[in-house]
Amino acid sequence: MASAVAQSALASAKRLVPLFDRVLIQRAEAVTKTKGGIVIPEKAQGKVLTGTVVAVGPGSRNSDGQHVPVSVKVGDQVLLPEYGGTKVELSENKEFQLFRESDILAKIES
Repeated sequence: MASAVAQSALASAKRLVPLFDRVLIQRAEAVTKTKGGIVIPEKAQGKVLTGTVVAVGPGSRNSDGQHVPVSVKVGDQVLLPEYGGTKVELSENKEFQLFRESDILAKIES
């Protein structure tokens, strides 16, 4: 079941359809405040390495010409590399990243 953030991001990304094995991802927000209410400075915040899949391409072809579908789907939580991906900014000032499926490190199951 997709979260409210994933559904909102999906509505923003409807116009953008990834090709081949590309996956459009919205990175999770960094934690900016502790449970006790202490604000964490930007430099002290950890790197955000997770995100939500908001759009998926149809897949690629293997060396035999057979279709290979993408193994993640819209709404999945994924683990991302620290660097990489292509930044995509849509008109609503929402930032997404486009990754090849092979660049995604893991799928997070809850």
